[in-house]
Amino acid sequence: MGPGEAGSDAGADEALERPSRSARKRQAEALQKLGVGLTRMRPAKLRELQQHLQLPEALFEAILEVHRLRSGPALARQRQYIGRLMRDVDPVPIERALTEFSRSGDAKMCR
Repeated sequence: MGPGEAGSDAGADEALERPSRSARKRQAEALQKLGVGLTRMRPAKLRELQQHLQLPEALFEAILEVHRLRSGPALARQRQYIGRLMRDVDPVPIERALTEFSRSGDAKMCR
């Protein structure tokens, strides 16, 4: 066993542990979609949910900002920003809250 062989085994192990670029992109898109789902809530309902989920302040403010924006490109940038902020949050409680929210019939119409 030469020194080059040991290094190649370590590189192969790292490649197996790290998800592919496509998998990372799919995960980021799923988180963005989840965050956009939060933007469909009315601000009052969102504030109520914020108390239960303890969303980071930056994420909460970014979601509220969507309600103030009107321009299509601005909305697209804001959705991307929300997706970025969602990477630092546990998505499971948010998914549960959105499922409950959609069942309750309080959802606003999509823009």
